[in-house]
Amino acid sequence: MASQDHSSTSDYSASNYNQTAAFVYSTEYTAPILSLLKPSIGERIVDFGCGTGELTLRIQEAVGASGFTVGIDYNDDMVSKALVNGVRHAYISDLQNIQIPPELESSFDAVFSNAVLHWCKQNPRGVLDGAKRLLKVGGRFVCEMGGFMNCIGVRISLHRAVKRRGYEPDKMDPWYFPTIEEYQRLLQSAGFRVNTIDLVPRLTPLPDGGLRGWLQLFARRTFLKEFSDQEAAAIIDEVVDMCGVDMKDKEGNWALMYVRLRFLATLDSP
Repeated sequence: MASQDHSSTSDYSASNYNQTAAFVYSTEYTAPILSLLKPSIGERIVDFGCGTGELTLRIQEAVGASGFTVGIDYNDDMVSKALVNGVRHAYISDLQNIQIPPELESSFDAVFSNAVLHWCKQNPRGVLDGAKRLLKVGGRFVCEMGGFMNCIGVRISLHRAVKRRGYEPDKMDPWYFPTIEEYQRLLQSAGFRVNTIDLVPRLTPLPDGGLRGWLQLFARRTFLKEFSDQEAAAIIDEVVDMCGVDMKDKEGNWALMYVRLRFLATLDSP
């Protein structure tokens, strides 16, 4: 299932994402959050920000033929690729204001999300309201996202380069990296009981394209979308030069410090 009436919502292509950011859904990095989810035969699980469907497919396999798995993503190219990859049910929708058939509401055992909700800066509470609409009472919300101090170094370098050109970086910055306390309060205000919540630092190598490739994928069409190609290229050059001191080793290998906010919460009331 996929929406048939939509304008393009691709801020990057599925092929570029898979080439530069395959680490996002690698077994090494996703084993902890999938272990926290513990999908079982017959469960109904929705994947918030399914991307090209790699993790959705693992969940789909885990719940078996008697289960039901749905992927939701804002990027139409990613959803199209997910369906081609074998995800049976996927919708194009903004997670901050979910639009899917009403018969799916209050029907899921779990909402799962990996490496997505830090993009929901405009209305993070809207994401939780959507999860609440879809979950059964007693259902679980299992998520890993960027948290406080995620991408430290590169983010301040982007802010500095943009501000130096006379722009307001806080308004252009697309990311939402909350603290434990902030997000715990948000979950509780939406009717969730927080079972576990942690900040997990993770040094993340950037083997394919280094920091430049990462910036081209994650910042060019988001943080730097208002700039011309020439202006954006100059900003990226500046950021790469600034960050090389701390993020590139003597052999020329790049790595970025990720800090992941990982939580399990239970919906206690409808």
